[in-house]
Amino acid sequence: MKPALSLLTLLAAGLFAGSSMAMTDQEYKAERDRIAADYKAAKAQCDALKGNAEDVCEEQAKGAEKVAGAELEAKRNPSDGTQRNVELAKANAEYGVAKEKCDDLSGEAKITCRKDASAAHKAARDRMTASTPLPSR
Repeated sequence: MKPALSLLTLLAAGLFAGSSMAMTDQEYKAERDRIAADYKAAKAQCDALKGNAEDVCEEQAKGAEKVAGAELEAKRNPSDGTQRNVELAKANAEYGVAKEKCDDLSGEAKITCRKDASAAHKAARDRMTASTPLPSR
């Protein structure tokens, strides 16, 4: 009986400690608001740019926002799935920026750039799905 009581006490202590580390609704909302404000500020900086440089900047801002959102969800609900979503958001952000940068090129160089960006994105997704499949894009 004594080992069972000790185990129960240890389990209860672990649950209590785990719940104290959980993010409150207020912290979650504040972090969401900060992410939105960061995105808005980054996008505003892009307005000073012209042409494709502006498009690349905006793609970087969007990617950073999506990665930050995925990281927030992983922090709020830690699991293998939310961590994979963070990695997927990073891969998608890098891919979006790479594709946008290709628009500065033309002809065969642009085609090659897009193929390279696509191959890098596929390789990143393949590394993530080696053990567990990700949701389709």
